[in-house]
Amino acid sequence: MVKRCSYFILLLLIKQTAFSQAINKIINAKEVERIEKTLSADDMRGRKAFSPEIDKAADFIAAEFKKAGLEPGNGSSFLQEFAMFHNKPVAVSGTMNGKTLDEKSVAVLSAKESLSINQSSGFKQVVVTTHDVLPDVLMKIKREGGNYLLMVDTVHRMMFERIKRSSLFTPKGDIVMVLSAEEAGEYSIQFKQTVSSRPLKNVVGILPGKSKKEEYVIFSGHYDHLGVGKANAAGDSIYNGANDDAAGTTAVIMLANYFAKQKKNERTLVFVAFTAEEAGGFGSQYFSQNFNPDKVMAMFNIEMIGTESKWGTNSAFITGYEKTDMGKILEKNLEGTDFKFYPDPYPDQQLFYRSDNATLARQGVPAHTISTSKMDSEKFYHTQEDEIETLDMNNMAAIIRAIAISSTSIVAGKDTPARVAPESLRR
Repeated sequence: MVKRCSYFILLLLIKQTAFSQAINKIINAKEVERIEKTLSADDMRGRKAFSPEIDKAADFIAAEFKKAGLEPGNGSSFLQEFAMFHNKPVAVSGTMNGKTLDEKSVAVLSAKESLSINQSSGFKQVVVTTHDVLPDVLMKIKREGGNYLLMVDTVHRMMFERIKRSSLFTPKGDIVMVLSAEEAGEYSIQFKQTVSSRPLKNVVGILPGKSKKEEYVIFSGHYDHLGVGKANAAGDSIYNGANDDAAGTTAVIMLANYFAKQKKNERTLVFVAFTAEEAGGFGSQYFSQNFNPDKVMAMFNIEMIGTESKWGTNSAFITGYEKTDMGKILEKNLEGTDFKFYPDPYPDQQLFYRSDNATLARQGVPAHTISTSKMDSEKFYHTQEDEIETLDMNNMAAIIRAIAISSTSIVAGKDTPARVAPESLRR
């Protein structure tokens, strides 16, 4: 009996050693450095949204996805291209229920330079009540597409004003919003604006699942940064964004390569590098419009993993840890390793709402960001000093390996994290 037990222990140790050697061969510091060095190089000039250099970064990521063996996420292309529209209102007028509309109470999300609608125009009316979350309603109708008239209760005034001021949007139809506590009966609204569009692109690769192809697990990071600004004392004007978030994008590329070689994913894996996170999260917002959130089982968003966490090496934290049981699942899969995931130690900074996981999380998806950034003392955050020399390649590789191992049961379809409850999203 003792001999048999010893035999099985030896067999287990041999198996674990072989697995460690296999994953280390794919995810290692040398490969981390190769990708990280390319994305954060000076010739990328900070990868600012709408710049020529961000297109160069997108092409590099697409080439890496193709080399890994992923399928293109947008037909025959790895580039998910879309346009951001910037509008400037010129004139607005109208009546509703026999009363003249205050132009300040009307907002229009449309790519058209002029718009004139009334109750016979076929716009679907949606009433946004005091209990609704305005961004959630907008996300839902943007995903569905079509023309809408939103009657927004005045309790949402601050969010209404924020959306109206942002002026950047990705239309799939015309959306007219009116700030009013009553429903629209008879109405007539006329609107004129100047419109300009600017192209953007996410980079998306797919690894189809086997038995659960219609269930998705997303691995993501944003590849844009701040670009070029005023030179610092050392004469450096480039915000390289090595940690923010070339590090997360590097992780996504390496995870794509790892899982493609494993060929064991029962669920379909989606690898995406988002654009325009720094400009307002527009890349992840557009991407999310193209997914039914009910089919997304989990999202691993990876942001700023290049430096040690407050607990040192072999550790990272998960934003919104308490909102689902996803963290517990990851911890279970890491048993027997030296790595540890912790809850977000910076709750006052609302990190769960500040990265690309937030859009899908608001739709109920267990979507969390994994990070190591010491947000109370990260001295190179959003500075020109955020360069590759400040990062720990070995620790980055260890974190990426931990993400790969911890996600195993979710990727295999054996574990499904709980959904984010709507009430937990109210801050």
